[in-house]
Amino acid sequence: MLSGAAQANPPLPFKLSSPEIKNGHFENSHLSSAALGLGCVGGNHSPALEWEHAPAGTQSFVLEMFDKDAPTGHGWVHWTVVNIPASSHALAAGIGSDNKGLPLPALQTRTDFGMPGYGGPCPPAGQTHHYVITLKALNIATLPHVTADATPALVGYLANMNILAAARLEVIQSR
Repeated sequence: MLSGAAQANPPLPFKLSSPEIKNGHFENSHLSSAALGLGCVGGNHSPALEWEHAPAGTQSFVLEMFDKDAPTGHGWVHWTVVNIPASSHALAAGIGSDNKGLPLPALQTRTDFGMPGYGGPCPPAGQTHHYVITLKALNIATLPHVTADATPALVGYLANMNILAAARLEVIQSR
């Protein structure tokens, strides 16, 4: 029996997906290129990403791609993009290190490769790694004092101080 008050539907879950990541694996074009010196010969092209159902109050997004199995003792950040406008619902494939293809005012910040831009996965030979792509919906339009040279730790700290919700896509890659 319904009461006199309208019953609200719960919000749909915040969801991140990729039309290019199939069966939970990256395509060869997404893997690290030989130029990065890790032993892979991929194209080092960022995958296309799509999201839906961002929470109410979202003013921007931050994206991070992280290898939690990298043999560093604390993982490896492969890609960070900050200040993605709340009006965005996708990132195109192949974002260049010059930020070409990103919606303004978004920009890529430094990764564990020591420079801004996408650095493709390349697990050591004979190993399987778990990569987590996380999109954080934030309650602020831009992260304060963040430039392309900002460290992944600074970006993570500022994003987590202003997070409304996070959507994740997990990818397993072997070599």
